Amino acid sequence: MGRHYGDNLASIIGTQDAVILGRRTYNEWAEFWPESDLEPFSSSINGVMKYVVTSTALDRTWSNTVTIEGDMTQFINKLKSEPGLDIGVHGSIAVAQSLLAAGVVDELKLVIMPKIVGRGRKLLEGLSTILVEPIQSKISPGGYLLVDYRIIK
Repeated sequence: MGRHYGDNLASIIGTQDAVILGRRTYNEWAEFWPESDLEPFSSSINGVMKYVVTSTALDRTWSNTVTIEGDMTQFINKLKSEPGLDIGVHGSIAVAQSLLAAGVVDELKLVIMPKIVGRGRKLLEGLSTILVEPIQSKISPGGYLLVDYRIIK
């Protein structure tokens, strides 16, 4: 994680008690985060419920992890109807795109890093028009742009 990114990370993840992950992200993270002491993310990701989108059994175990059975959109809608904090999607572009396309996302909280890569998958690539309204934006001491948008339904 970049310098000063952690300054604002706690405010981003502090509102989440559930996280949706794709299988690839889960496999990478389950290898690293259970033994990590990089705070504040380590305590957060290890403590929250993790729901994994996969059609096969998981290779690794990680506390508070459940695979999503059946239709992902129906599962998310059911999860949203239960009491709790926010549901986050981290590091899983395909999952985030599917949820945006299905219309189950209420807010986008984006962290834009001060680095231009120029290649790779794009979060909003291939999606239909989605109307949003700004909630807030700020720049961290390290130059990360933190933007929150509400999805207009």
